[in-house]
Amino acid sequence: MSDMTEAPKMESTVNRLTNSPQYQLLSNIPVRLTVEVGSTSLRLQEIMDLAEGSVVELDRQADDLLDIMVNGALIARGEVVTVNGRYGIRVVEVANAEARMAGLERRA
Repeated sequence: MSDMTEAPKMESTVNRLTNSPQYQLLSNIPVRLTVEVGSTSLRLQEIMDLAEGSVVELDRQADDLLDIMVNGALIARGEVVTVNGRYGIRVVEVANAEARMAGLERRA
């Protein structure tokens, strides 16, 4: 199998998964996808002092990847893109299973 001629085709594997009854059951469940640019901690007084034009420094560098979360659990990281004048996110790396499960455990 070194020449990959006998390797299963990815497309046929995906088709089998998406046509399975389990996938069909789960595919209609709504989830919340959010993108986290960064965060910071402020005292209430600092929040009350915010005005138009205020700048709040976040805990990330400008070139860092953004966290893509589903229902609060990290699933991937990506970068901002524009699509037809709207913001979008390009997935650059998918979080490994341990990182995804850690996000679920924190919520429990």
